[in-house]
Amino acid sequence: MSPAKAPEAARAWQRMLSGRRLDLLDPSPLDIEIGDIAHGLARVARWNGQTEGDNAYSVAQHSLLVEDVFGRIVAGATADWLQAALLHDAPEYVIGDMISPFKATLGDDYKSVEKRLQRAIHLRFTLPPDITVTLKKAIKRADRIAAFYEATRLAGFAESEAARFFGRPRGIAPETVDMTPQPAKKAQAAFLKRFAEIEKLRGRGSVG
Repeated sequence: MSPAKAPEAARAWQRMLSGRRLDLLDPSPLDIEIGDIAHGLARVARWNGQTEGDNAYSVAQHSLLVEDVFGRIVAGATADWLQAALLHDAPEYVIGDMISPFKATLGDDYKSVEKRLQRAIHLRFTLPPDITVTLKKAIKRADRIAAFYEATRLAGFAESEAARFFGRPRGIAPETVDMTPQPAKKAQAAFLKRFAEIEKLRGRGSVG
């Protein structure tokens, strides 16, 4: 009797449109392309798609908003900091945008995959693999300001409810925030444009 065949290992990589194959468990910076990130984020819906408008409000748009808010609330923000803010949700081009309650149920497994991806993305674009606690807190503050406006203007939250979860935004007037949900290709192009602008400020020119 021939020995039983060993079960085939589950596939742990995803093929990107660039042709790269990204290993989710051991991601290599060499398999990360900004075009893949922009394409994916522009097609991942925030709030599980439960937002107003004819188009989904994408993670690409959210990322642009967070970077814009971050630049306005952090005096003397460097180009590296701006790029870290723009890429703060970049792992979601692979793992999607899960709402906070679901992330909490998954616990450390989700966080460890997300952290490995974030480190690989930072290394790909010559950012520190782990940002400082101070920078992380500043990006989180910008993220919560963005979330408050998204929640109240797109996702049906009352202001009092959004304030309980995200705090009331300070320093950013609501009339200065445009959150009209955009078609995926437009959001993708805007994300790539802003990424390239920041790379020039960093003195790095275009990155593939």
